[in-house]
Amino acid sequence: MSEDSLHSRTRSNSPARRRHRVDSASRSRSRSRSRSTSGSRSRSRSHARSQSPTQSRSRSGSRSSSSFHDARSKQPSPSPLARAARPDFRPRLVLSGHQKPISQVRISPNGRWIASASADGTIRIWDAVTGQHMDTLIGHMAGVSAVAWAPDSETLATGSDDKAIRLWDRVTGRPKRAKPLLGHHNYVYCLAFSPKGNIIASGSYDEAVFLWDVRAGRLMRSLPAHSDPVSGIDFCCDGTLVVSCSTDGLTRIWDTATGQCLRTLVHEDNPPVTSVCFSPNGRFVLAHSMDSCIRLWNYVSGTVKKTYQGHVNKGFSIGGCFGTIDGEAFIASSSEDGSIVLWDVKSKQVIQRIDRGHDGVCFWVDVNGDTLVSAGQDCKIRVYQHRRPETLLNGAEEGEEEEGQLHGEKHVNGVKQNGTGENTIGDETPIPGENGDTEMQDVVLDEAGVKLEQS
Repeated sequence: MSEDSLHSRTRSNSPARRRHRVDSASRSRSRSRSRSTSGSRSRSRSHARSQSPTQSRSRSGSRSSSSFHDARSKQPSPSPLARAARPDFRPRLVLSGHQKPISQVRISPNGRWIASASADGTIRIWDAVTGQHMDTLIGHMAGVSAVAWAPDSETLATGSDDKAIRLWDRVTGRPKRAKPLLGHHNYVYCLAFSPKGNIIASGSYDEAVFLWDVRAGRLMRSLPAHSDPVSGIDFCCDGTLVVSCSTDGLTRIWDTATGQCLRTLVHEDNPPVTSVCFSPNGRFVLAHSMDSCIRLWNYVSGTVKKTYQGHVNKGFSIGGCFGTIDGEAFIASSSEDGSIVLWDVKSKQVIQRIDRGHDGVCFWVDVNGDTLVSAGQDCKIRVYQHRRPETLLNGAEEGEEEEGQLHGEKHVNGVKQNGTGENTIGDETPIPGENGDTEMQDVVLDEAGVKLEQS
């Protein structure tokens, strides 16, 4: 499809293009976007399609493609490399404490902490190595849908159905500002820090993307981004571009400095897009859609390079990310059947499936180095560790369990909420061989989405 046709395309209003609300207990603040009619406005993350008349989608991506090449010019020249290593994630911890479904879970950039956001209105911080419950952040007046770590791993941003964005100090567990960031007219769904940590991008049910000055605590720019709720947002690796997605079926690339829409990506079937992220090198965009497909877009050419299938995504907003094992890239995603699915970037083959990871929907997956975390409708966080061959050589045979573990999982129930890292309940034995200091390596992909070595 040419860009001219993208700019002029009028959206069909056929019933097939509409998303109906999801009935059941999943209306309680899960990651479905359907809304409960109760006063608690518990967050459900399935996206009901707008029932408005046919709307013409204006495409403002008129800027020349040279802008994209400028953003990519800093990338080193890649050279060919051998086939990717296979991830082998094994269960290590089960973290309990939230009282309602967990909307999102994130590992800090330094790999030491886990932050979870829940429909119960709280954010919990956990030690990624021991599973200790470090603190509970309380301040939002409704369920929390989004959490993001600053690059220094010391500050968190959270977004809630109370329409507010709050910044938190990880050490003290207190807000960094007396007043939250206010401006959105509806629920805040997604957040992202810029690579320098000086800007926060937020997306909301009010269909807008906001860019915030972190230090000044003020709104820098409001982008009338979409015609349905904004469901995902991310910065590219150098911070010059922002990507947003929506249940209107559009994924858009924005110039951070000017707020100009540089490109609009839309698949011919136009399924609702529920989450989005840049590849670690900023050259591609990975988008989850409600047709059970994950698409890898070349946003310069506006074409889909790869499509990944094998998970279930029909009625909820679920998320995933890129991961690396020894520098080799893979894609990890949650699934509505409770499983976690991993794909090889190049071959599109499923290289690992973790069945029955959660009871009910698995809403979110995040990866940092050898650690994978997931969260879901069952109010639990599960931590997985990549099993390396040297682990077996050192005497830890497959299936061997440590004391206090059940089927390879250590169950930790966080109770103490004083920020000291103390637990009144829970096994505090560290995970052998993991110090929590690993960081994700940058990945370079060629135009076909194949992992390449950096020269």
